[in-house]
Amino acid sequence: MPASRSASRLVTALFAASAALACGSFAAAFLSRRPLWQGVLLGAALACAGSAMVVWANRLLGGGPYVEEREQLAPSAGETAAMEEDLERGEAMNRRAWLRRSAIVAGGALVVGLVEPVRSLGPTPGRAPLRTAWADGVRVVTPDGVAVRAAEVPLDGLLTVFPEGHTKDADAQVVLMRVRPEALRLPSGREAWTPQGMVAYSKVCTHAGCPVGLYQADIQQLLCPCHQSSFDVLRGAIPISGPAAWPLPQLPLVIDTSGELRAAGPFSAPVGPGWWKE
Repeated sequence: MPASRSASRLVTALFAASAALACGSFAAAFLSRRPLWQGVLLGAALACAGSAMVVWANRLLGGGPYVEEREQLAPSAGETAAMEEDLERGEAMNRRAWLRRSAIVAGGALVVGLVEPVRSLGPTPGRAPLRTAWADGVRVVTPDGVAVRAAEVPLDGLLTVFPEGHTKDADAQVVLMRVRPEALRLPSGREAWTPQGMVAYSKVCTHAGCPVGLYQADIQQLLCPCHQSSFDVLRGAIPISGPAAWPLPQLPLVIDTSGELRAAGPFSAPVGPGWWKE
């Protein structure tokens, strides 16, 4: 009996600790906003709950059922002791009630602790990344705000450009290249997007959002240095190797009467990692 009583107390204490830690994880989500603390407290809560169930299973649950073959009808000393134990089951039943209640409290607290991590996942951005500063007529400028003239873009060269007035917008950064117009094999409907062979794509990789800043002019491929995804510049920046599974969004271009490059509209698709557009 003393052993089972101490095991019951241990299980109850572990469930109580689990409930307290789970509530602490939930509170940390609003007080500190640091995912590290949320994860540590929630992990400790799960560990306490798991330990409580292990102790419960190993030290409080019976190992039976057992069947003893005997012929005598007279009660043995063991049977007498078992009957006396049954008469004292009121205390054992009271302990079981406390165990059940503590388990329910710990389980409810764990559910509460999981609310914030689940809530923080939030909805996917959908097509919101499509709404960048690029729009019809917006002038193309360098990072220092200088307008880009078509005649100054070298063949097989690469420039990082931005929409005028938004040179700090990470989602609007674009890689601009000049290729031979006859070599382009773009998707249908984009024939007018590349005046004089000027082709522009989002610099944000569609795999994990890294900057696609390397251009291999000899094979007309853009390379993301983070995870080695490469994109075919001549065929709409479709991925040809690496983990990226979506093409880079293309920006339609036009040359105005003064020879400067301007956007002819927004990107062809939302920028950034492709998995959030599913």
